[in-house]
Amino acid sequence: MITNKQFIKISQGEVFAEGVLFNQHDSLYMTDQYKGRMIRWCARKGYGDDWAIYCGWYYRSFDWILQHGDKVTADYHIKRCVPCDNEVMEKYRY
Repeated sequence: MITNKQFIKISQGEVFAEGVLFNQHDSLYMTDQYKGRMIRWCARKGYGDDWAIYCGWYYRSFDWILQHGDKVTADYHIKRCVPCDNEVMEKYRY
C-alpha cells in the first residue's frame, strides 16, 4: 500500500507502478468485448502533486500506453492496480 509519505518521495513524471491484469469487472475492466484479454497499465505521478493510471491492450508498449492509453477512472479499478491510502487516492487525477 502506498502512503502519502511514500508518494511525496516519487519524482514528478515518474512511472511508479505498472502491471498486467485481465479485462474483467473484478480486475481492470475496459469493455464487454474481449473479456479476459490482458490489459497493461501504468501509474505515473503528475507535475502538480497528482497522479493517474493509463491502460491499453497487452500488445501495446508501456510508452504507447502513457501517450495514448485510456485513463482508469473507477475507484475500484484504481485501487486494484495501486493500493493506496485515502490521502494518495485524493490526489488521483480523474
